[in-house]
Amino acid sequence: MTRTKTHTVASCNNLALRKAARYLGATYDKALAPTGLRATQFSILQHLSSRDEITITSLAETIAMDRTTLATNLKPLAREGLVTVESSATDRRARIVTITPDGVARVKAALPHWRTAQAQFEDNFGAKKAAQLRAILEDVLNTGFHPWAE
Repeated sequence: MTRTKTHTVASCNNLALRKAARYLGATYDKALAPTGLRATQFSILQHLSSRDEITITSLAETIAMDRTTLATNLKPLAREGLVTVESSATDRRARIVTITPDGVARVKAALPHWRTAQAQFEDNFGAKKAAQLRAILEDVLNTGFHPWAE
C-alpha cells in the first residue's frame, strides 16, 4: 500500500506543478514586495497595461484564471486605485477592467524587481530551459480540459 501511495504522489502532475508554482511564486512575491504587489497582481496589471480596457471574462481567459478568483484579485487593486472595474456601457452584465495611471506607474516601478527575479531564475535554471518550460506550460493550456466551463 505504501508503495502505491508513494508512486502516486511522485507521479502526480498536479502536485509537481503546484509545488513548482508555489516555489517560483514565492520567489517573485519576495522580489516584488518592495512595490507592494504580489506576483499575481503584477501579472494582472502587466496584462492590463497593454490594452485600453478588457472585460473580466476576457482577462480571466487570457491569464487562465477562473472569473471569481480574478474578481477577488481585482478588489485590492481597485481599492488602491490601480484599476477601475465598471459596468460596460454596451452590456450592463459585463464588467470592464481598466488600469489607471497609478496602476501604470506601479507596473513601471515593479518592472526592475520582476526583471531581477526573472534574470536570477534564468541564470540558475538556464535561459534555454526556462524558454522550454514556458513553451511546455503553454502546451498544458492546450490539453483540452475546460476547468472553468459551466
